[in-house]
Amino acid sequence: MKIRKYFRGSGRVLAFVFIASVIWLLFDMAALRLSMTDNSSVLLKQRVIEERLIMKSQTTKMTLSRQRGFKNPVQMVDYEGKDNVQLLNKVAEAYKRQHKELEKRGKNQINEDSVVLKGKKEAVPDIIPLSPKQSLPEPTENSVDIAQRSTLEAKKVAQESLINVADPVVLTKAPKLPPGVQENQHASLPISRKESQDIGNISDAHVDSKVNKQVKEDLKDKSAKQENEARHIAKTDDLKNKENQDNIISRRDLNATKEAGEPKPNQGLDSRPKPLFDGRSGFHKVYSLDITSAPRDATAVGQYGKVAMVPTDKAEEAKSRWVEGHFNVFLSDQIPLDRAIPDTRPKTCSKSMVHNDLPTTSVIFCFVDEVWSTLLRSVHSVLNRSPPHLLEEIILVDDCSTKEHLGKQLDEYMKKLPKVRIIRLKERQGLIRARLEGAAVAKGKILTFLDSHVECNVGWLEPLLERVYLDRRKVVCPVIEVISSTDMSYVMVDNFQRGVFTWPLGFAWNTLSAEHIKKNNMNVSDPLRCPVMAGGLFSIDKTYFYELGAYDPGLDVWGGENMEISFKIWMCGGEIEIIPCSRVGHIFRGENPYKFPKNRQKTIQRNQARVAEVWLDEYKELFYGHGFHHLLDRSAVDIGDLTEQIALRQRLNCTSFKWYLDNVHPEIESHLVKAEGLMFNRGLRKCLALHENALSFTICDLSKKSQRFNYTWLRLLRQQDVCISPQEDQNPGVALKPCDPSKPIQRWFYKAADSSMGEHLIAEAIVQDMCLEAGVRGSSLQINRCEASNSRQMWQFTHNYAKGSTSG
Repeated sequence: MKIRKYFRGSGRVLAFVFIASVIWLLFDMAALRLSMTDNSSVLLKQRVIEERLIMKSQTTKMTLSRQRGFKNPVQMVDYEGKDNVQLLNKVAEAYKRQHKELEKRGKNQINEDSVVLKGKKEAVPDIIPLSPKQSLPEPTENSVDIAQRSTLEAKKVAQESLINVADPVVLTKAPKLPPGVQENQHASLPISRKESQDIGNISDAHVDSKVNKQVKEDLKDKSAKQENEARHIAKTDDLKNKENQDNIISRRDLNATKEAGEPKPNQGLDSRPKPLFDGRSGFHKVYSLDITSAPRDATAVGQYGKVAMVPTDKAEEAKSRWVEGHFNVFLSDQIPLDRAIPDTRPKTCSKSMVHNDLPTTSVIFCFVDEVWSTLLRSVHSVLNRSPPHLLEEIILVDDCSTKEHLGKQLDEYMKKLPKVRIIRLKERQGLIRARLEGAAVAKGKILTFLDSHVECNVGWLEPLLERVYLDRRKVVCPVIEVISSTDMSYVMVDNFQRGVFTWPLGFAWNTLSAEHIKKNNMNVSDPLRCPVMAGGLFSIDKTYFYELGAYDPGLDVWGGENMEISFKIWMCGGEIEIIPCSRVGHIFRGENPYKFPKNRQKTIQRNQARVAEVWLDEYKELFYGHGFHHLLDRSAVDIGDLTEQIALRQRLNCTSFKWYLDNVHPEIESHLVKAEGLMFNRGLRKCLALHENALSFTICDLSKKSQRFNYTWLRLLRQQDVCISPQEDQNPGVALKPCDPSKPIQRWFYKAADSSMGEHLIAEAIVQDMCLEAGVRGSSLQINRCEASNSRQMWQFTHNYAKGSTSG
């Protein structure tokens, strides 16, 4: 009865609350225990992964060949000895275990391919686009498609090659070099797309044809399975790998990928090549290929991009050969044609993901009298470091070279290389028209233009093609690094550099400010918007290239074409980007070693005048005003017919040049006039005014339009369409004339205040120094001999944008 008493009324409520609290606490403790168990299992898995990676790093003997100033040195793996053969076995076993784990998780069965080499059967893992976390352990630099390169001696090749292929074929016993393969010959690559259905497939002419056939059939049978695998992994990445943004494609690119999945009209996506992996969601890591047909000599001159030295007894020979290319030709000839160079990409680039079905490209080299070794090294670097299934062809356009070695000798050499063909122009056309000739015959979906004295770095091609694949209106450039013209060393450039123009239409490199980088949360591997491309190295969708009208065919030889195509791209709806994950070394020469059919300076200036007249609108005065007034005389300088180019701009519905300055390159100062506002005379302490076609002096008032004058880049003193001009006869007075920039009589030199004739307006067309002067009583305006101390010859504008420098 006493116990029942406590459970009456409010006591009953308290009892129920107490019991419920105890039950809830028990459930909470049980859930906490389960959570801790799950976390422990996750930590345990991560610890196992870390231990595997540590074991791999301890087993592999890494030799770092460091070049001064490089943050990412070349890595070489020494595979000599039993320990390293065991390492190959471990890598192969790791891939087998990985496939078994996938099977246990209920995924599609993954069959192992069989490759028969010299009567032996080896297990070959399938090529599957794996997410960064699933691709463990990382393949070593020797885990390459050795089965597909049966002509190479694997032990020696791995020692000297810089290779990082995501999905390798691993053999524990390497085949020997067959008879007839010389150490200095280039490894044969697949000539056609059909011969390279497997990504990263580096085929050789001596590979058993039955092997290729079997691999192709197996890949075809497994395409549907790979699609399911790729989709599942993509979903897994979205949920679990947000903290590993360096290893996956950015959200922006994923959105673009979804749009690219369903081609829109006029986007040029309907003609893309069929994917090597079925499924639109297929991705793979960038392939960092660098192959060679023979072991690299680590002690060779300039190997790994190191500084090369001229022997003392060869100094005179090296000096005399400089004129052949305006760089150290002697050293270039000593350096291997397939030398290795440091991987200077940001670290995250090797882990970045690209689509499996990227379009193919035609690489176009235009040259005239190029140095033999640099031309061949350029070609070899493309062949050695480009995924073969993406390299449609290499086109060499010979712009009527005169050197003997670029004739039959070059033809015979290039016959030994795959995918290379030569086009020879019968007459000298110049770089611009030579590129147009190469583009006209190109078969690739993307045009990639390169100079003929470059060295492409590892992983250079796929990042370029990926950006164009995502948006056909993007024109992309690699980071152009430096091959020293004196010692041929490979020099890495600073990050966040982009191309800009300076007045008058000069090209310059500009580094983004730290504030801009921080404000936009930029990473070293992010693409950079580039106002003006350097012009020598870029990739562009072929269809889009012709939609833009290609290059202006009226441009001669070389010069100004990079400005023309850059303005055209930006103002007509496209974008130019520099891709930090693509790196190409370039020899920067002090001057062009070849001759211009006409005067070099006049040719470049004429080209720039064509660009200014078509694209700069009213800002063309800034171009002419920087020392090119003589180009305004069309009777003396013929810049050609501009009708087609003007019509092209109208047809493309391009924006104004002011839009370009405001939105693409706002950093450059581009005032339409040199000075403007009131013309204040220091001697009279009054301002010049124009009333009813008559000049007079009055009390200064900026609100009155009659007192507002401009001193233009064409050196005119103007108010609207009327200009102040010296009298054309012997009369020392002035007159008002309709403005005509082509007439020197209307031009005035305006000297800066810090010069000996500070703030004086000097008549240009008069032989003697005659200056604009106010009358003693302010009732007249005349021209008299210049006097530095005469205050009535001193003029001040309200706004002087050229202050501090000579404005003439």
